[in-house]
Amino acid sequence: MLCRPTWWSSSIAATRLPDWQTPGVTEYVLTLVVRVEKGERPGQTDALEAAGRAVLVMLADERSVGEGEWAGAMRAWQDVRIRDARIRKVVRRGRGAEWRRAAALPGITVTWGTAVVRVFPPVPLDAVPKELAKLQVSGTDFEDPEELPALAPDMPVLWINPELEMSSGKAMAQCGHGAQLAWWALSAAGRKEWAAADFALAVRTATPAKWKELLTSGLPVVQDAGFTEVAPGSCTVVADHPLLRR
Repeated sequence: MLCRPTWWSSSIAATRLPDWQTPGVTEYVLTLVVRVEKGERPGQTDALEAAGRAVLVMLADERSVGEGEWAGAMRAWQDVRIRDARIRKVVRRGRGAEWRRAAALPGITVTWGTAVVRVFPPVPLDAVPKELAKLQVSGTDFEDPEELPALAPDMPVLWINPELEMSSGKAMAQCGHGAQLAWWALSAAGRKEWAAADFALAVRTATPAKWKELLTSGLPVVQDAGFTEVAPGSCTVVADHPLLRR
């Protein structure tokens, strides 16, 4: 499905310059690593929700703003939206010693249900730490072990396009994009309220009828650049925060 975007997104890291990259401008990427131990895989929805919350925690962290140690990198990474409206994230997986080496790097670990996700400050594409660059991107596919609970009233929801097939890693990146768009769209008071609620959110796949309604709601929409898995211009996630409907 093609649709009018809120922001373009890119969810794959690369070491060469994409065709759309602005010459002379350093592109940054934010990395998320999901812990996948042998025989202990997270549930699909837990992983998606953990990815969204991890991005929000990184955006709100005191080290990411003002004169914080990550603030310069965060500003450089988020300036991408001013240039060409693309967000850049990559999701990798790690276990055992690989996870421990990654976890020793500066970042924030978010545990949500069965999922453990660590988010790292953005870095230039050609400067991803070797402890992260060596981790695999493909093969990140999870399942939900049981039926999902009903949504709580006024719960922020990241709605996934029901017509797309995405790997768990791809969907995690898209949920990270959606959470970030909701954060950008909220007022300062709204952001403070969400942070006070520990960034509560849910991820669900919309019904076809619900998806059609969401696309005309004026809520933030993620449109993928189409480098992997989905066609260019595909709308992947709608960020539905109650404060954005008032």
